[in-house]
Amino acid sequence: MARALLINPSYVPSYSGSKGAITNPVFPTLGLATIAASAMQRGHTVEILDLSYTPYNFEDVKTRILEFQPDVIGITATTPLMNQLRDISVLAKDICPSVRVIGGGAHVSSLPRESLLESCLDAVLVGEADISFAEYCDEKPPKDIKGLYYRDGEQILSTELQTPIANLDDLPLPAWELYDKEIYRKHGSRLFARHQPVASVEFSRGCVYKCDYCASKMTMALGYRKKSPARCAAELKKLESLGFREAVLVDDIFTSDQEWASRVCDAIIDAGVKIAWTCTNGIRVESADEGLFEKMHKAGCYRVSFGFESGNDAILKSFGKGGKASIEQGKQAARIARKAKLETSGFFMLGLAADTEETMMDTIRFASELPLEMIKFGRTVAFPGTEMFNRYHEKNIINSYNWDDYYTYSNESLFTHDHLSKEIVAKYTQIAYKRAVLFNPGFIWRRLVYGLRTGAIFWDMFYVIKFFLMPSLSTNVPSRYYAKGRWPHYDFRGNAPSRIDYQVVRKTPKDTSNLIPAKQAS
Repeated sequence: MARALLINPSYVPSYSGSKGAITNPVFPTLGLATIAASAMQRGHTVEILDLSYTPYNFEDVKTRILEFQPDVIGITATTPLMNQLRDISVLAKDICPSVRVIGGGAHVSSLPRESLLESCLDAVLVGEADISFAEYCDEKPPKDIKGLYYRDGEQILSTELQTPIANLDDLPLPAWELYDKEIYRKHGSRLFARHQPVASVEFSRGCVYKCDYCASKMTMALGYRKKSPARCAAELKKLESLGFREAVLVDDIFTSDQEWASRVCDAIIDAGVKIAWTCTNGIRVESADEGLFEKMHKAGCYRVSFGFESGNDAILKSFGKGGKASIEQGKQAARIARKAKLETSGFFMLGLAADTEETMMDTIRFASELPLEMIKFGRTVAFPGTEMFNRYHEKNIINSYNWDDYYTYSNESLFTHDHLSKEIVAKYTQIAYKRAVLFNPGFIWRRLVYGLRTGAIFWDMFYVIKFFLMPSLSTNVPSRYYAKGRWPHYDFRGNAPSRIDYQVVRKTPKDTSNLIPAKQAS
């Protein structure tokens, strides 16, 4: 049996030094807990090194590798964490040339071939890795592992994509026990969550919509699969038994199937689960329903977050916000949630492809008028794996392929906008926080009432001081790299990044087992 070390890089360089750090979520990484459980089910020994809450320091990784002596090292990475993945891959090979190093996550799933060429990874897993990572630990021949890009001498070979997992209930419960919950009790944001420690949980996978800035389909497939209500309750029950006091639901569209979501809430209530939970990933505004929200509140949910994105209907349509999403629907959703006694938060994007100064002001006014307890603005970034990234690359308007700059609080001009300079977007980001948060009487009053009601008033005062002191966009946070300057580099300007097919999950309302993988350009 293999000894596998799973590594989650540091989030600090992407958030610290900006207002985004105030709500930076710090909790066990669900993806690693999930694939760890599948590998452990096959008899492998797994440990997790989570660096999310601390500045990146290669010495921490080196110490853990030398202590654990793994046969396999798995590294997950979103785009702004890619340089850390590259650094760890070089470090691991220098320490132990025989160790097999494999990458996964949103970035490498979007650019698997390029990720291999930019690192010392032996292989890359594309999409869902619950089964394929366990097979990699089994030392199954690479050619027989689906969704794998791997080195064969000087060549890079690939296998057919992994078929999306039809029945998510077949997966073992995530191995949250591999995390030290006391770390998250200490580092978790009191604005992000009421109760520490917090862990993330998944009731469903995927999304049926095609927003051009979203890359979730690269890892979760285009389509929607749901766990049984009993399984959802069991996952919360396990978290509760491990001493976690709150769960963050990472589902993209939890409330879209209202009948199923209601049954999930019933199962949680019937199981006697007392753990608090939130829908913090940004549910869709047109799925707001008072009866469902009341049921969710009864089941322990206390906050819902909405992906409002823009305050202009034409902009919403421009980037593929499907369904019935509209400004009026957004206003109604916030009112319905508050009527159901749920706290509300909202996510907004500035600098979308069709944005102008006028439409960004529409977004700022819209955010200011909504009855929200939390508001978060971010600059639009065209991440690899999104249709936006592909389109910008084809138009030759991407200005930087330095992955360190690819986060929503970046100061860099990552692409040439049709209407806006980076300075203008930065200016409006600052205006947004001032008008919608700092000098918004309605928002201040709601936060004051919330603080007095929940006892969080002192935490609010603490974060207000931090908010004033922090810039709206991120400043550089030093990290200790091992091999910076020695990484292989892929020439994105001279060689276009490959478009990777993503999986499509098709289901009829009556037949939830009809999952059909299909090739489609991302």
